[in-house]
Amino acid sequence: MTSRVRQIRSRRSTALRCAAPLVTLALAATGCGASVTPGRIGDSPRSPTTSDAPPAAASTPSPTQAATCTDRYFSGMTTAQRVGQLLMGGISAAHPDQAQLRTLRDNHVGAIMLTGRSTAGTAATRKTVDGFRGQADQVGGRRVGLLVSTDQEGGQVQVLNGPGFSAIPNGLTQGSWPTATLRSQAAGWAKQLKAAGVDLNLAPVADVVPAALGTRNMPIGSFKREYGHTPETVTSHSGAFAAGFAQSGVMTTLKHFPGLGQVIGNTDTTADVVDSVTTASSSSLEPFRAGIQSGSPFVMVSSATYTKIDLKHLAAFSPTVIGQLLRGKLGFKGVVISDDIGNAVAVRSFSPAQRAVNFIAAGGNMILTVRPSTVPAMTQAIEARMRQDASFRAKVDDSVRRILAAKQSAGLLDCH
Repeated sequence: MTSRVRQIRSRRSTALRCAAPLVTLALAATGCGASVTPGRIGDSPRSPTTSDAPPAAASTPSPTQAATCTDRYFSGMTTAQRVGQLLMGGISAAHPDQAQLRTLRDNHVGAIMLTGRSTAGTAATRKTVDGFRGQADQVGGRRVGLLVSTDQEGGQVQVLNGPGFSAIPNGLTQGSWPTATLRSQAAGWAKQLKAAGVDLNLAPVADVVPAALGTRNMPIGSFKREYGHTPETVTSHSGAFAAGFAQSGVMTTLKHFPGLGQVIGNTDTTADVVDSVTTASSSSLEPFRAGIQSGSPFVMVSSATYTKIDLKHLAAFSPTVIGQLLRGKLGFKGVVISDDIGNAVAVRSFSPAQRAVNFIAAGGNMILTVRPSTVPAMTQAIEARMRQDASFRAKVDDSVRRILAAKQSAGLLDCH
């Protein structure tokens, strides 16, 4: 869950408040040289004319070509630039805060999440996003492509609205459609995001909320975000949603591993949210397993505790959940992104520095924070731990390479 859901609750009680979305990611990727040139906010952004068609760089490079490209980006980066790639900072889609943008730029942050609620439409959103892209770092004279994401599930969880954007129904409604219909509709929604300059959707929801729990499940069921109440329905429809987005060239994120369907509390607004039901072999993991097998590039990890998997750690800080279950048993090879750990009550007992280090140490790759003010402490803590711990430094390097690989596949790296 993210602060957007918390804001939705506030909006219910105080009339017209904006909802904040989940995570969005933007990584600045570099060119193929060794020298480092800081990016400037006035530099020209990526051409708007490329938004509706898959970028030329996305034309299925061979594994060797992709590795060579990402290696060149990686080797040209300073330590600070590498660490910046691990962060995704939230920025208001409707009213971007220039001070927050400076914080992200100064810390070389490579991922942006559009948050809140905007009615500006696709063209205006694209203009805003292009401005963000213009502040991304450069390596060897080439910009590291900024990965931009938002939370566009449908229902009460839809950040981007206005001219050019469809009103997307909630998950339960989508789950009632034939899968072919959902895939077709999702392909259209993805084209709208692509026209707006968005590379990654922090969806689909792969959580299975039992019918007996229903709306008492605060993070998912109360907002009707789930596709259904059985693993079969959630698997087929989260898969159809992801397939439609892939068809239109927009990446997706399975969330919230290993599932928020069995909890009562919302990790955004509640401490000590516990799932005492889910095991490493539960059928509710099937939507995640199927999505991973289909090639999902991102998986978001929840901040609840799963007592039958790892009693001692929040999932986002658990080597058992991330390393043994997600990486090992389910074979996920993409980018592991956190749920919001910038503002969520679930992580308030940890300092921002501890949150960042704990997540990377557990095997996570990209840190989502809806509060840009937490970024300096997070990056400083990661760099400090890298200097002290070679194994931690290796995890950072591995994370940067995974993120660059995702950006390469999305056409965000230029190695020509």
